Amino acid sequence: MTTTTATSAQPIAKPSFIALLIAVSAVSPLGINMYLPSMPGMARALGVDFSTVQLTLSLYLAAMAIGQLIIGPLSDRFGRRPVLLTGLSIFVAGSLICLTAQNVSVLIFGRVVQAMGGCAGITLSRAIVRDLYGRDQVASMIGYVTMGMAVAPMIAPTIGGVLDTFYGWRASFAFLVVFGALALLFAALQLSETNRNRGSAGDKAQLLQNYRALFRSRLFWGYTLATSFISAMFFSFLAGAPYVMIEIMGRSPAEYGFFFALVPCGYILGNFITARFAVTAGQNRMLLTGMLIGLVGVGTMAAAFALGLNHPLALFAPMFLIGVANGLVLPNGIAGAVSVKPDAAGAAAGLSGSLQIGFGALVAPIVGSMLSTTVWPLIAIMTVCSLLGLAAFGLVAASGRTESGR
Repeated sequence: MTTTTATSAQPIAKPSFIALLIAVSAVSPLGINMYLPSMPGMARALGVDFSTVQLTLSLYLAAMAIGQLIIGPLSDRFGRRPVLLTGLSIFVAGSLICLTAQNVSVLIFGRVVQAMGGCAGITLSRAIVRDLYGRDQVASMIGYVTMGMAVAPMIAPTIGGVLDTFYGWRASFAFLVVFGALALLFAALQLSETNRNRGSAGDKAQLLQNYRALFRSRLFWGYTLATSFISAMFFSFLAGAPYVMIEIMGRSPAEYGFFFALVPCGYILGNFITARFAVTAGQNRMLLTGMLIGLVGVGTMAAAFALGLNHPLALFAPMFLIGVANGLVLPNGIAGAVSVKPDAAGAAAGLSGSLQIGFGALVAPIVGSMLSTTVWPLIAIMTVCSLLGLAAFGLVAASGRTESGR
């Protein structure tokens, strides 16, 4: 794809356009994080065990993974704007189903609908940035957008914990209905089409050719697997931390939300570093740095609990480092993945995002089934994910110069 003109790149410089990308990107993270402090209480209210309620997280992630495979190619064919507006509408509908659900089956169905729509914001914000910027600037711009977007998971558990305390678990889904509707309105008023090549990758033969090119690329797999495993560390934590904090440590949902703010603070810092230095330092160097920081973070957590520090800070302070790691790895890894074949940026964003979220969907139920009276199963799974992420970076190091020309 040719470099965009100054005219096409101009909208992303406007604060309103950046705010739009942040808002639509925040929809799905809010859907993931808002209700987490309510999960133990939801289990009691609906008369099911914690592992059943945890399906509302793992199936949400699975639906996000599937949805991104569909949304990315559709946006290559029909454009970013109509697909994004449709996705946000579906998210609002799913939130309404969750709000009115009277049993866990309907709640799970609503979560799947939520996820299928909400993933449009994350996938298409990345594709929109790739539409407007060249390879060297994509990581920096994604860093700026995700730095702002990270406010959503930072405040979501706190808001959800407070809403749960005063109004019950349904209040979180009422909040999501309102936020999703506002994001939809904002996008309808502000977003113009950025995909100048829509339709050129829309037929089945071309779509299959694009996917074949991506599947054959070791560089694509290196970037995608690195981001997937670092994300799996985070989603392992999301799946297990509420149980550890509330059931094992005996803390309240509001306390969980308070301490959780450390995690997105680290993510914001990592994205700030990416936004400032990605162009000069290079994607691969920042990617490796992030992977190493993630390993240090999970090692610190293990050391803290091994020393008997059974305190929320032993859980959340190391997660600050893992948040920094995510802020370094995700923008650079995503930028690398969507730049392998720029004329199929939507398909690449969808496939890489699908695998990234899909790994989270795989680890979440494993964590839920293994946790009982100790934090160690959670730490073990996070450690494995960190080591596998470092191994995936080997694909980038081995093939990056050949495929990127660097």
